Amino acid sequence: MFPQIYAALESPTVTEKTKEKEALDLPWNVVVHNDPVNLMSYVTMVFQKVFGYPREKAEMHMLEVHHKGRSILWSGVRERAELFVQQLHDYLLLATIERTN
Repeated sequence: MFPQIYAALESPTVTEKTKEKEALDLPWNVVVHNDPVNLMSYVTMVFQKVFGYPREKAEMHMLEVHHKGRSILWSGVRERAELFVQQLHDYLLLATIERTN
């Protein structure tokens, strides 16, 4: 009773997209961007807490953000980079991830 309806329907076409393994394994950078709101001492403290950096390294990154507008704080797998960005957002810092070349 319904065969003509089923015959009129086309079978769906399945296309499979795969990425090269190298593209999936590329490291991701955690980038912090400058903002006019947070104190330099606060930004330094956040870098120490989130990344476990010693004060000198945290200050170096803070000054790079202040003078150049951004600093790459960490590179590695995407999931960990996303976690770091979320933690920085929790401290109200502007942070993003980007692929390395």
